[in-house]
Amino acid sequence: MAVENSSSLSQDQVLDLHLENNGVATDKLINHPVGLFVLFFTEMWERFSYYGMRALLVLFLVSEASKGGWNWTRPEALSLYAWYTGLVYLTPILGGLIADKLTGYRKAVILGALIMTLGHAAMAMEGINMNFFYLGLVLMMAGNGLFKPNISSMVGQLYPAISDKKDAAYTIFYMGINSGAFLGILMCGYVGEKIGWHWGFGLAGIFMFFGMLQFYFGQKIFGVIGSALNTVTKKVESKVEELPAKVVSERLLVIFVLSIFTIFFWMVFEQAGGSMTIFAKDYTLRTLDGSAGTIFKWADAALTIFPLLAVSVVLFGLAKQIFAKYPATIIFTALSFVIIWGLAIWKVQKEFTAVGTEVPASWFGILNSFFIVSLAPFFSKLWETKFNPSGPVKFGLGLVFVGLGFAGLAYGGKDIAAGASVAQVSMFWLIFAYFFHTVGELCVSPVGLSYVSKLAPAKLVGLMFGVWFTCTAIGNWLAGKTGGLIDKISTEYSISTFFLIFTIIPIVAGLLLFALNPLLKKWMNGVH
Repeated sequence: MAVENSSSLSQDQVLDLHLENNGVATDKLINHPVGLFVLFFTEMWERFSYYGMRALLVLFLVSEASKGGWNWTRPEALSLYAWYTGLVYLTPILGGLIADKLTGYRKAVILGALIMTLGHAAMAMEGINMNFFYLGLVLMMAGNGLFKPNISSMVGQLYPAISDKKDAAYTIFYMGINSGAFLGILMCGYVGEKIGWHWGFGLAGIFMFFGMLQFYFGQKIFGVIGSALNTVTKKVESKVEELPAKVVSERLLVIFVLSIFTIFFWMVFEQAGGSMTIFAKDYTLRTLDGSAGTIFKWADAALTIFPLLAVSVVLFGLAKQIFAKYPATIIFTALSFVIIWGLAIWKVQKEFTAVGTEVPASWFGILNSFFIVSLAPFFSKLWETKFNPSGPVKFGLGLVFVGLGFAGLAYGGKDIAAGASVAQVSMFWLIFAYFFHTVGELCVSPVGLSYVSKLAPAKLVGLMFGVWFTCTAIGNWLAGKTGGLIDKISTEYSISTFFLIFTIIPIVAGLLLFALNPLLKKWMNGVH
C-alpha cells in the first residue's frame, strides 16, 4: 500500500515510511526531519543576502551623492525597486522549469546560490563603476530564479504528498527565511548606513556563500530527494498521479485562485521596502535623546542578541543530530555564526559608546522578521490543532490583518500636512503596522507554500511554485509602482490618504476570499 494512502498509521509513522522510501534518515529535530533544518539554514543565509541588500536599495538610491548615494528622486528609486523586486520573483518560473526538465532541485539550488554570490560581489564594486551595480541586480535575479522555487519544492518532498505536518514544516522553514531577513536587514542595513553602502552590499554576499557551502556538503542527507529528474515522482508518488483528471484540474485551479489573491497581498505588504522605508526615513521621529535613547539602545541590543541566540540553539540541536555524518555542513554553518556573532557584538558595543542615538531608517524592517520568528512557533502549533481553518480562510485573514496595519499608519499620519516632505511621527505606528503585517504574512506566505506542495501533482510541483512566485512578482512590481505614487498622492491629498488606499484594498480582497471559501474547499477535493 502506498504510504500516502495508508490510514492505519499515525502521521509520524507515515512520515518515517516516506523518508525511508526516499533514502532519507528518519532522525528528527522537534518532531521534523533533520533535512528540514539543513534547508532552514540554507534559506536563512539566502534571505540574509536578499533582504540585507533590499534594505539598502532605495535608501542608497535616494541618498545624497555626498553620502555615497546616487541622489535619485523617490519615484525613480521606487521604479527601479518595482522592476527589481518584480523580476526577482518572476525568474522562479524559469528556474522551476529548468529544475523539472534539466538539473533537478539540488543542482539548481547550488547553481542559484553561486550566481547570487557573484551578484553581491558585483554590487559591492559599485564604487568602481556603476555598471557593476546593474550587473549585480541581474545576477541576483537569475540566481534567485534557480534557488527560490526549488528549495521550497525540496521542503515539500520531505513529507508525504498529503500531510497535515506540511503546514507546520513550512512555518518552521519560514522561520529560517525570516531569521535570515532579520539578521540581513539588521547587519547589512546598519553597516550600509553607518559605514558605507558597498560594505553593506558585500556583507550580504559573504553569507550567501556560506549558505551555498553548507547545503553543498549536506546534500546526501536528502537521499534521492532533489537529486535527479523526477526521482521522487517515480519512486513514491505514483499513486498521486493516478488521481482523476477533474480532481487534478480543480486543485490546480485552487492554486491559481490563491495565487491571484497573493498579488493583492504582496502589492500592499511589500510597501515595506518602498513607501514604508520612505516614511521611516522622512516622516518618523528617529533621533532620540536622554532616557528614550537609552531605552532604544537596550531594546536594540536585545533584538540583536536574543533572536541570534534562538537560532544558534537550533543550530546546536542540528549539530548534535548530524555532525558525525555531515561535519562539513555543520562546520561551515558554525563558521558563519561565529562571524555574525562577532558583527552583532561589534554593533551593540558601537551603539552604546555613541554620543547620540539615531535609529537607522532600515532598522524598522527588522520588526517584521522579529515578529515572524517570535510568532511562527505559535502559528506552527496552531495549524496542528483543531483550530486549523482552510487555506482560503487563512489567506482571507492574512489580507485583513495587513490592511489593519496600514489603517494604523493612516491614523498615525493624519496630522501630516499635504505636500510635507518631512515630519516627526512617533515610531509606534510603524511598529504597529509591522506587527499586523507579520500576523497577516504568517496566514498567507508559509501556508501558500504548503498548499502549492499539497495540491500540485508531483511532476508539476516545480512549475506550480514558479506560477506562485510569478504572482508574487506581479505583486512586488505593483508594490513599487504604487509606492512611487507617495509624493503625488501625499501632495494632492495627504499621506494618510495614501496609506488608507492600502487599508481598503486588502480588506476587500480578504472578505471576497471568505465568500469564495466553500467553493474552493470543494475544489480541493479533501486536501485541508
